[in-house]
Amino acid sequence: MIRVFVLDDHEVVRRGLIELLQQPGDIEVVGESGSAVEAARLIPAMRPDVAILDARLPDGNGIDVCRDIRSTDPSIQGLILTSYEDDEALFAAIMAGAAGYVLKQIRGTDLLDAVRRVAAGQSLLDPAVTAQVLQRIRRGVRTPPELAQLTEQERRILGHIADGLTNHEIADKMFLAEKTIKNYVTSILAKLGLERRTQAAVLAVRVLGGPRL
Repeated sequence: MIRVFVLDDHEVVRRGLIELLQQPGDIEVVGESGSAVEAARLIPAMRPDVAILDARLPDGNGIDVCRDIRSTDPSIQGLILTSYEDDEALFAAIMAGAAGYVLKQIRGTDLLDAVRRVAAGQSLLDPAVTAQVLQRIRRGVRTPPELAQLTEQERRILGHIADGLTNHEIADKMFLAEKTIKNYVTSILAKLGLERRTQAAVLAVRVLGGPRL
């Protein structure tokens, strides 16, 4: 029997997922929640084989929950369920140790298959994409000398600052806590010897020749 925990803030969606999962007879839903904070507390205690985690929630996100629970118990497999397909979310999911990343448009039978495969220790992430992300982490992108002292994550955040995004918007896009982004921005300014984020944005645009890093 595969033990599963379901995290989704929409009750109708959550109930539908639970009903779908329990139909075959080889999957047992051992817990559910509509809150990221609650799920991060409950999941390690319930020790499911698979945690199906909604990517975006009112009080956080499933990717942060995945990172937290896997740091506590790596045997719990995280399956990120999202309505959005974008590179930032995929990158964040891989960095959080998720075993899978699937869209909510997935067919019911395919979701059941995904749960079974993840529970068996398989990865649903495209090996080519995963390799590309890992290579990016190891090598880093070609960095202008002016930004050499920044970490890869700090350069990504600087790119979003250049786009004019607020800390809240950057946090939402990168699936990190807003306080974490604020700390990163402080570090970026200190390393660049700047006082204001607008100065950092101007520097990024000047050095990189565009608004995106």
